[in-house]
Amino acid sequence: MEIVRRNFSLKLLAVVLAVLGWAYFRVAGNSGFGSVQSAQLSVPIATVNLPLGNVAHYTEREAVVTVESKRGEPALKPEDIKAVLDLSNKEPGVYTIPVSLVAPEVVVQSLSPASVTLTIEKIEERSFPIAVHYVGSQPAGIVASNGVVIPSAALVRGPTSLLAQISAMQVDIAMPSAPKAVDEMVRPIPVDSSGAELTGLSVAPNLVRVETHFVVGSGPSK
Repeated sequence: MEIVRRNFSLKLLAVVLAVLGWAYFRVAGNSGFGSVQSAQLSVPIATVNLPLGNVAHYTEREAVVTVESKRGEPALKPEDIKAVLDLSNKEPGVYTIPVSLVAPEVVVQSLSPASVTLTIEKIEERSFPIAVHYVGSQPAGIVASNGVVIPSAALVRGPTSLLAQISAMQVDIAMPSAPKAVDEMVRPIPVDSSGAELTGLSVAPNLVRVETHFVVGSGPSK
């Protein structure tokens, strides 16, 4: 008992402090007082300050962001954070651009990807003559004659790399089963060397007038 009585007040104080400390952390953990919370968000990656007349190509379209905020505060939403690639003063070429976050005052724990590799190229316009392309089987004895396209050329606008792939600008006209006259508005289509339509290009005009006659004759259509 003598051992217990010795420095009894100090021992009692130590026990009281230990109990108070345990109670504080227990309450803080349950109530969120003085603690933080993490949230992982997926946000779209956008470009800003791209010089006029250029286009940027990149494949990574979303960034995964883990942010830290005080517990009890309103939860962040994806629309609260923006992931941007600043392309100020960038000429055509290949670049690796860091991903910048525009967000409220939060602690960013992680960001993936931290940078994006992209290609910048010019948007150009070129004129291409329009050819009539007859599709379908040609009936025996039927040929196309005097095909006319009005206007005879189309202006195509798009990235330089796509314009370089254009092998022809054509309008498709179906072969009829009998002689007939055709006078139609048809959409001109840019195609590559394999005959496949190229997308991502702007064509003007979007419709042209095609006049042709299918008559009885011999030999292949023109």
